[in-house]
Amino acid sequence: MSRTKSTPCIIVIKLGTSSIVHEETHQPLLSTLSSVVETVVHLRKQGHKVVLTKESIWDAGFSSDWTSSSFVNSWRYLRLNTINELLSMGVVPIVNENDTISVSEIKFGDNDTLSAITSSMIHADYLFLLTDVDGLYTANPRKDSKAKQIEVVTSISAIRSQVSTTTLGSSLGTGGMETKIIAAEIATGAGVTTVITSSKRPENIFAILEYHDSLKSLSSEPSDEETLIPSTRPPHTVFMPSLVPMRDLKAWTSHTLFPAGSVVIDSGAHRVLSKRESGGRLLAAGVIGVMGSFASGQAVRIVIRVSHEETDMLSAQPSRPASPRRLSPIAIGTLSRSSSSGNLETIKSLNVEAASPQFSDHDVIEVGRGLAMYNYAQISRVRGLNSAHLTQVLGYADSEYVVENITIRVPPQSTSEK
Repeated sequence: MSRTKSTPCIIVIKLGTSSIVHEETHQPLLSTLSSVVETVVHLRKQGHKVVLTKESIWDAGFSSDWTSSSFVNSWRYLRLNTINELLSMGVVPIVNENDTISVSEIKFGDNDTLSAITSSMIHADYLFLLTDVDGLYTANPRKDSKAKQIEVVTSISAIRSQVSTTTLGSSLGTGGMETKIIAAEIATGAGVTTVITSSKRPENIFAILEYHDSLKSLSSEPSDEETLIPSTRPPHTVFMPSLVPMRDLKAWTSHTLFPAGSVVIDSGAHRVLSKRESGGRLLAAGVIGVMGSFASGQAVRIVIRVSHEETDMLSAQPSRPASPRRLSPIAIGTLSRSSSSGNLETIKSLNVEAASPQFSDHDVIEVGRGLAMYNYAQISRVRGLNSAHLTQVLGYADSEYVVENITIRVPPQSTSEK
């Protein structure tokens, strides 16, 4: 494989199950896997540092493996000495989504989000999202002959109104194009150039790197050497990085990411989250409701109920933190039996509490923002519960916290809750 050498950089490659496993037979697509391995090997020979993120259903046999739960909960997004050391040794680390259950309600695009967080925290130059299409389109190109590929995205908020992302991908993957946009939003906010391209031709990564190297050379100061842009643009969509990247995850969440919904918390949780000792992590016990629809990994507003009779900046009335909602012994027994027998449908249909209260923007005030660890339906189901019950209710628990990396902008004394 003869390739033009591009400027050495740090590259994260995300490869989903639908890209390398046949959707009907569930057999691995060995030719694609072979091409991926060959591509990674030659990227390393060119001096690039490469990290792979994958779903746990497949394993290409590379050098190292980290699960998303250890990355999120133990590393705390910042303990990167190990992965950086592996890269310096020429090892190709693998960050593994570690899917625990194949239910679309429970898992929604975690691998895309994980790849974005990985690329952001190691200050990668590029994130390649390899998928079963060669870029972002205005509509599903398989169903709409008028769908057009979008080559360059400079504003993710603007692009959301131009494209249709309603498709959820194949039955094997954990997300569709919407989760790719979420990932691009996270990564570009941290200064990482993000590319969506086809997994059928992973070797196109070389041409894409060369193409963008040429563009950068033209935009920089003139040199004596003539810079030629490749005559053919390799098929892909590129999301341009932020001109002022935010390297800290809380900073992106607070200032860069577009919040997809809201989590309503009680006054006790608000006070706890305002303290540094909380680590910016919200337990289900402090949640009283959700607003809007959002996926795990998306930014959410943290809001509290306010009294309409009182104005802003009034001191909060003293209130006792709400006690965690507890399951009745009968409910716990039912859940335990259902969980042990693997009857997930029983767990899903069990109504352990009254319906979640409904809130409007008029009822609440935003006090902060964070990253959702579960989707809106899951957080609504476990609201007010002790964290020990998450596995029983949801069938899994990747984290004991429902929202992390929370930055509280409005302290308790500046609000008044009902």
